[in-house]
Amino acid sequence: MHRTRPAVTLAALSLSACLLAGCGTGPAAEGDRTKAVPATAGAAGTPQIRLNATDGQKHVSVGRGGRVTVEAGRITEVSLAATNGQAVHGAVSSTGRSWRPDAALHHGTGYRLTVVAAGAGGREVTKEIAFTTVAETDGFTGTSTPENGATVGVGMPVSFTFDKAITDRKAVESAVEVGSSGGQTVVGHWFGARRLDFRPREYWKAGSTVTVRIRLDGVKGADGAYGEQDRTVRFTVGRSQVSTVDAGTHRMTVVRDGVPLKTLPITAGAANSPTWNGRMVISEKLISTRMDGDTVGFAGQYDIPDVPHAMRLSTSGTFIHGNYWGADSVFGHSNISHGCVGLNDVKGGGDPDQNGAWFYDNSLIGDVVVVRNSNDRTIAPDNGLNGWNMPWAQWKAGSELA
Repeated sequence: MHRTRPAVTLAALSLSACLLAGCGTGPAAEGDRTKAVPATAGAAGTPQIRLNATDGQKHVSVGRGGRVTVEAGRITEVSLAATNGQAVHGAVSSTGRSWRPDAALHHGTGYRLTVVAAGAGGREVTKEIAFTTVAETDGFTGTSTPENGATVGVGMPVSFTFDKAITDRKAVESAVEVGSSGGQTVVGHWFGARRLDFRPREYWKAGSTVTVRIRLDGVKGADGAYGEQDRTVRFTVGRSQVSTVDAGTHRMTVVRDGVPLKTLPITAGAANSPTWNGRMVISEKLISTRMDGDTVGFAGQYDIPDVPHAMRLSTSGTFIHGNYWGADSVFGHSNISHGCVGLNDVKGGGDPDQNGAWFYDNSLIGDVVVVRNSNDRTIAPDNGLNGWNMPWAQWKAGSELA
């Protein structure tokens, strides 16, 4: 029986020759995550070709769209080319059961893919499809924290901020898996259409490892919004440190691994600009920063170009930081700030014996600072990384999966 095939590219011919010779063909490996696509059916011993796209499909992933896997057989030929005729080169695994392009495909481009696989007894199967990759303007990404390899405090949530509004929250949340070596159950919570945080019921266990598997590549988050990320992030939870600020007594007690470590005199927010109450997570550390009242609703009241040892507690501008402009007598005795928590320090922050320097040097991003007895309400859970202020039942109610 005569069978007509499309012209095979040079890349495909090279692949076929290499397979017949039994040689290795590059770094591609088995076990690639593939989207469930109907396989080529056949009798026992007939190879089954699995692809990451269907014929005529649009918005296909540029990272996985050209990949091929075969069951009950080996790949003998792959031809992948753009509609303009440009061939896409790739590599087959050492087992002959998977193939992938050498690089990501181009956005918004049509492709034709032909695969030939042989099974036991020489049975051969051919599969051919045409598809179009997702346009660059139709992709979405999520910026996440903490970073891979980081060591953080026990309060650090896993937080994603998406660059497009997500309407299919279930699909997106399902594509992110967060697990802890401490065995804690981790649940996601949506803060609006662009932010998704994950945390356990209680703080992370000290010394545990948290693994975040991001499998958003090809996931449709909304009309015109297809994910393109496929990576794994791991970070370590360090020692447990929770510092409690009492705005009434003007003291902060630092507790590490359940043992009081140090009590420091502080100054909190004044009567007309009190500090938020509640549990806040250090989300940023700055050895020195400018603080301008114009940016946080206190126009003309202050502009300090070199605030030392600043650690962010909220998006709205709450910090715990060194203070060199206040008299020594205010620390431990009165509240004079515009909402921040101040620790005694020197201009330039160069004295390691100052309380501001000590606390900065002994803090991690992800450490918890609890404020009590301030004349203000509890901080909103989405003002910074402060979801610990939300009861667990309410937190779970904000998940599409719990």
